[in-house]
Amino acid sequence: MSNSGASLREDYEARISSVRSECAVAESGSGDRKHPEPEHPYRTCFQRDRDRVIHCSAFRRLDYKTQVFVPHEDDHFRTRLTHTLEVAQIARDIARGLRLNEDLAEVVALAHDLGHPPFGHAGEEALNELMADCGGFEHNRQSLRIVEYLEHPYPDFRGLNLTQVVRECLARHETRYDHPACDEFPPGLMAPLEGQIVDLADEIAWTAADLEDSLSSGLVKAHQLSELAIWQEAWGSCEAEFPKARQIHKQIRATKAVLAAMADDVVAASGQALAIKGVASVDDIRKAGKRLVDLSEASRLKVSELQEFLHRVVYTCDPHAELGVQSRTMIRGLFDVYVNDPAKLPGRYRKRTEGANGSSLERVVCDYIAGMTDRFCRQEHAKIVG
Repeated sequence: MSNSGASLREDYEARISSVRSECAVAESGSGDRKHPEPEHPYRTCFQRDRDRVIHCSAFRRLDYKTQVFVPHEDDHFRTRLTHTLEVAQIARDIARGLRLNEDLAEVVALAHDLGHPPFGHAGEEALNELMADCGGFEHNRQSLRIVEYLEHPYPDFRGLNLTQVVRECLARHETRYDHPACDEFPPGLMAPLEGQIVDLADEIAWTAADLEDSLSSGLVKAHQLSELAIWQEAWGSCEAEFPKARQIHKQIRATKAVLAAMADDVVAASGQALAIKGVASVDDIRKAGKRLVDLSEASRLKVSELQEFLHRVVYTCDPHAELGVQSRTMIRGLFDVYVNDPAKLPGRYRKRTEGANGSSLERVVCDYIAGMTDRFCRQEHAKIVG
């Protein structure tokens, strides 16, 4: 503890602020919580937010939710939980490389996929179709709904009571599969850099992981990647560094090299973009008019080429298409049963439809199904629908 009598938290915040960029979000700039709380003696506001996300039930359920391959069908495949942990690790590394707030980037990464329903994007598409006349469904919005309402660990209020800037970064999370949910926040502004980092970390994580899992499953063979520029470079570096290594080790190292190439490029390209733009504060970032954390144009072309390959060969292949059909059928079957016979819902969900501020039955059913794991959804469908 410092001699000034400051708390351990205040001492840490003072020390870490001295090495951060002026564009980093400071703990003092976190914004208010909706429900005021006293500061913790040694944990910062973002560290507390991180801990709340890790300990919430929605986070635990990510372990049995599909990333791409069926979770736990093979112990080596990613689940939605391991994907989330990889995003958090990549986000912290990029934040460190750009001298930004690692704790903020981490908590946003850990919370960014809480709203994903069972069966990945097939499940999301099914719920969105079923909710077309009731506001739709989008997992980014559902993540916010979870941290602001559905999680209920405190007796006096609903939600996790996260800081405003964390909720802002979640609301403005945007990738090819995620769309901003900015109802509460002013439109036309960009997320702070830590939120932008999570957008890229998410993309880096699923691109590299889906490549590795596809190779591990045998769905993709290494020779099929030989025409992709990013794989050529990764494989060439592994051949040069490990010329006598077994094929499997070269393949593993090449996939890691693909991930490292993307992350390194984001740090280099984003550092250059920030210098050229001349931003000097978080407000400058919000008003920049475009994302300042991104891949370079040259790397974007290589990464897009790999992603298109994965889409063509992996995501739309017959086995995944068949699983998608099964997933949609199960979700539609459960949705129809619960809407037509609400007594089959757990009591705590039925109560959410009551009162002047109650949610619609369809939204409550959507919340219930979206919170299910793949395993529980299958079990419920077998028990209730047959």
